Amino acid sequence: MCVAGLLTLAATTARADALDTLKAFISEVKTGRAAFTQTVTSPDGVKKRSSSGSFEFARPNRFRFAYVKPYEQLIVADGQKVWLYDTDLEQVTVRAFDQALGATPAALLAGGSLERDFELKALPDEGGLQWVQALPRVKDGSFQSLKIGFRDGTLAAVEIVDAFGQRSRLAFSQVEANPALPPGRFMFTPPADVDVIAQ
Repeated sequence: MCVAGLLTLAATTARADALDTLKAFISEVKTGRAAFTQTVTSPDGVKKRSSSGSFEFARPNRFRFAYVKPYEQLIVADGQKVWLYDTDLEQVTVRAFDQALGATPAALLAGGSLERDFELKALPDEGGLQWVQALPRVKDGSFQSLKIGFRDGTLAAVEIVDAFGQRSRLAFSQVEANPALPPGRFMFTPPADVDVIAQ
């Protein structure tokens, strides 16, 4: 986020609780991009694995996760379909947007149906962040809980506990609010030499 944008958003949320901060983020930030580091921790807290890459979104329902380390993987939502390209496997999986996402973390960040899809609750500040809990209204069993963390009005982290108790934390950096993103960033054409699996 540029300095002016950060100051503006921070000023509007200076006295707000985490829930107000999330709602301001949803209503005011229409496009965004950031670098991320994802840490996945096993249910017993012992095993950890990390990955990193970049994240971009444009409301409604378009986003791009590009994992670069340790393996290259690309997830692109164009508003109609979600494409997952695994470069090592030379395989693309494609699903209809509604079937692929529903009430998921990506849908929360890139979508717009906040109150309809999630039960929201402000949590106590922790680790220098304001936290919101978002629980899906439709229980599909894919994750137990989801938390979104903000620092000074800027998206800083997302933490997910899945149905098996595995914890994933995405820490965002170099966050930009409302950058100009070309539409082509959210379009995907499978390479000619890969397998395409429709689900």
